[in-house]
Amino acid sequence: MALKKHHTLLLIVLASLVISTAMGLRHGFGLFLEPMSSDFGWGRGVFAFALAVQNLIWGLSQPFTGALADRFGAAKIIVAGGILYVLGLCFMSLSTSALGMTVSAGLLIGFGLSGTTFSVILGAVGRAVPAEKRSMAMGIVSAAGSFGQFAMLPGTLGLIEWLGWSSALLAMGAIAALMIPLGAMLKDRPSPKALGDLSLRDALNQAAGQKGFWLLCLGFFVCGFQVVFIAVHLPGYLFDNGLAVQVGTTVLALVGLFNIVGTYTAGWMGGIWSKPRLLSWLYLIRGVIITAFIALPLTTTSAYLFGIAMGLLWLSTVPLTNGIVASVFGVRHLSMLGGIVFLFHQLGSFMGVWLGGFLYDLTGHYDTVWQIAIVLSVVAAALHWFISEKPLARPSAGQVMT
Repeated sequence: MALKKHHTLLLIVLASLVISTAMGLRHGFGLFLEPMSSDFGWGRGVFAFALAVQNLIWGLSQPFTGALADRFGAAKIIVAGGILYVLGLCFMSLSTSALGMTVSAGLLIGFGLSGTTFSVILGAVGRAVPAEKRSMAMGIVSAAGSFGQFAMLPGTLGLIEWLGWSSALLAMGAIAALMIPLGAMLKDRPSPKALGDLSLRDALNQAAGQKGFWLLCLGFFVCGFQVVFIAVHLPGYLFDNGLAVQVGTTVLALVGLFNIVGTYTAGWMGGIWSKPRLLSWLYLIRGVIITAFIALPLTTTSAYLFGIAMGLLWLSTVPLTNGIVASVFGVRHLSMLGGIVFLFHQLGSFMGVWLGGFLYDLTGHYDTVWQIAIVLSVVAAALHWFISEKPLARPSAGQVMT
């Protein structure tokens, strides 16, 4: 028993280090929008499209990397993802064209993120932790991703100011390389097949037939739209309104810092109260905060308060959403089913980051995208209200799914 607890603790620590590195590096990409776009004479749409592709590839590949992690364990997938992440950052530092940006920041880093972030990592944690502690454990690991966002963002800005954006990306590639040995040490064991476990095909069919599963997917689309639009375009929005570039960096750092509190608290609350109802309230509060931010006069103080408030709600959706998937469908195919839900998050991410750049180049402002984000908060709150987290009945041996 003591050996099992030691293994579980080590897995949580390694998973936290991997996800904090992957998410921390990704959180700083928005800082490269202005210097790269200015140096090459791009509109913001070029950079935004590359990151939109990144989020789309991340999402499209996630069910497959999740299925591979469910079958072979997370370690191999994390190592492969870490290698692709490093290559993407190195090639991004050499990019001088829209195509180069799309291949490096979009394709390579997108595939890298799919192997080093939530669905693969939280699937491993979900398999290792008892059901009654699962939501809390997922909250802890998600909070580690938030800590990476807080800790690495000032360092990323410092690297850009010290080395320039190109060499800063190479330095980030060296940091990303740490995920490779960390992933190799993560001894995740695929769940042994038990009586009544569904096959991969039956698990997919069961999920496809559940209305709540699709409502969860659509709700996570909204999360992706909001957080990635803000992460990439908020520094530019603040700069356009006369605030120093350091303010944007500080706001994103505050998002990461308070996200630690938010994700941990969400995981704890999800073990006590209804996860779908918590998500409904979370999205409603997001909408109120965004409305207040764009309606009130913009100052350094209001920007910092926005970062704090959004940070508390930023990735709080992740342990709750993955917790619902685990509660309803079990952990046998958790990474794969969680990957499908996350695909919708990334479709929303694609729309948020791309639409932000497209409409900015078209109109010269972000007003329309902020308004869309507010409306989507109300939609997501309504969708989650009708989701049930009651476990589905497992078929007995020999029973055929209908």
